[in-house]
Amino acid sequence: MRSRSEHCQSLLTGYTILMAKSTRKIYLDYASSALQSSANPGAIHELGVKEKNKLENARAIVARILNAHNDEVVFTSGATESNNLAILGLVQNVKKPHTLTTNIEHASVLEVYKHLEETKQAKVTFVEVEKNGIIDPKKIKKFLTKDTVLVSVMYANNEIGTIEPLREIAKEIRHWNKVNNKKIYFHTDATQAVNYLPIDVEKLSVDLMSFNGAKIYGPKGVGVLYIRRGTPITKIMFGGDQEGGLRPGTENVAGILELARALETTEKTKEKETKRLIILRNYFINKMQHSNILKNIGMIINGDLENRLPNNVNITIPSIPSDLLVIELSARGVMASAKSACKAGDGKASHVIEAIRKDTDLSRRSSAEEDGSLRFSLGRQTTKKDIDDTVQALSQILTKLKKWYN
Repeated sequence: MRSRSEHCQSLLTGYTILMAKSTRKIYLDYASSALQSSANPGAIHELGVKEKNKLENARAIVARILNAHNDEVVFTSGATESNNLAILGLVQNVKKPHTLTTNIEHASVLEVYKHLEETKQAKVTFVEVEKNGIIDPKKIKKFLTKDTVLVSVMYANNEIGTIEPLREIAKEIRHWNKVNNKKIYFHTDATQAVNYLPIDVEKLSVDLMSFNGAKIYGPKGVGVLYIRRGTPITKIMFGGDQEGGLRPGTENVAGILELARALETTEKTKEKETKRLIILRNYFINKMQHSNILKNIGMIINGDLENRLPNNVNITIPSIPSDLLVIELSARGVMASAKSACKAGDGKASHVIEAIRKDTDLSRRSSAEEDGSLRFSLGRQTTKKDIDDTVQALSQILTKLKKWYN
């Protein structure tokens, strides 16, 4: 006797044959989707099946680039949702689990773990990075226990651009698993890394990987969660069986197609653009280091100078409020940020800068107004003239704000 799924597949096959014979289309499925041009991919009529095919083609593109299977790719509303699904979806079904992460993760990882800790759903170890913003893989291994189920380490930091040693961390986890006959899963938030770093999930040896479309010149509101086969993830939202039953809600097919195209473009241009941006980034840093006013004020470059994203420059200008610097730059046509956009304007210092400034005078300053940190992130449209104009604008601002540091 055929199963229900086999019966449905048989019907769909029959409908596909009938579609080819039909001519005039009368759309009477507005309750499913008000736009005929973007029917619900869950519908089994002709337009729905066409949308489903588009969706699966996009999934195949993403899977190919990640070196993953199609069914290991789940589409979400963005990296924030992907991170939540990865962590909560794995941890929620384990009794008294232990988890590890670093103290410089993005808020969409850090706050999930803080929630698990506060609600006593899991024991969490927040491993401190070194002063250069990079985690020591040996530290990760040191804190693994028989109750550990998940380790989350971002691929590249969104504020200071430091690149974390994922392969070395994965190696430590694999070795621990082998010795202890256990399986600890490894998750990475790769949102900032996708543009510039290798994202072959097999070579990285990750079980879960999150990213979104907005950071790769694609659409906002669309994200990806890679889930290795066999990883025990269960849904954290309810109301539908889309995306393998893990992510209820009608898929944003148009956005997903744009994400897939953006990812293809990113992969094609990655090597060339990375080389170009490294030259620009180093030029930017060198120009600031040789600026008399920036040198005299004691400017600090945050994060490792070598193991960092090609597009990231993060500095601290002591004694001058970060928000004031951002506003002054904006008034001169330069758009920068004080920290992660997700936390901008919350009135608090960057937790990332605090983490790498421990045991220094700067670490004792408690407010964002005293932080003086700026994040400059370069992109495809950035030119050498943009860098020159930015350094000039900074010099003008610091000349104006002498009262803050004299």
